[in-house]
Amino acid sequence: MMLTRRQVLGGGGGLVAALSLSSQVAWADDVVEIRMQGRDDGSQVWFDPIGILIKPGQTVRWTNLNSGNSHTTTAYSPANSDRPRRIPKTARPWDSGYLLPNESFSVTLTEQGTYDYYCVPHEHAGMVGRIIVGAPEAHDWSEMVGADGDLPEAALRAFPNVEDIMTQGIIRRG
Repeated sequence: MMLTRRQVLGGGGGLVAALSLSSQVAWADDVVEIRMQGRDDGSQVWFDPIGILIKPGQTVRWTNLNSGNSHTTTAYSPANSDRPRRIPKTARPWDSGYLLPNESFSVTLTEQGTYDYYCVPHEHAGMVGRIIVGAPEAHDWSEMVGADGDLPEAALRAFPNVEDIMTQGIIRRG
């Protein structure tokens, strides 16, 4: 098969775009770190980054760096206080329990898809996060539409956009 110059250049441009995207993604073999943080007076709490793209089988570790609060990382799942499912159907839900300052919790995510999680005592303040594992198809996150259940409005507003995570690789607290 003979390729035209335009086809070769077009393919090269796609390769450059793919390589530039992969440099923004947390696809290293290292553990991905998510910090649990907050103001000393307790007026604001957050996860940082709030959105991240990782590869299947990668480990995520949350560390509580907030000296004045305990936090959790808890998957949205009926297994966790009957919360709406906002993780892939075949994924195992997690709940770290309360982490005191400087304590950590890790989980390895193997199923491709979108994983939403929250902090039990601070969900009402919008302390939520989103992890995308692999390159899920559009239906993977559209299934969450209507899975809002009784989520607080602040939590719903805080979730980063899936498309932004897919294109930027990481969303820091803004």
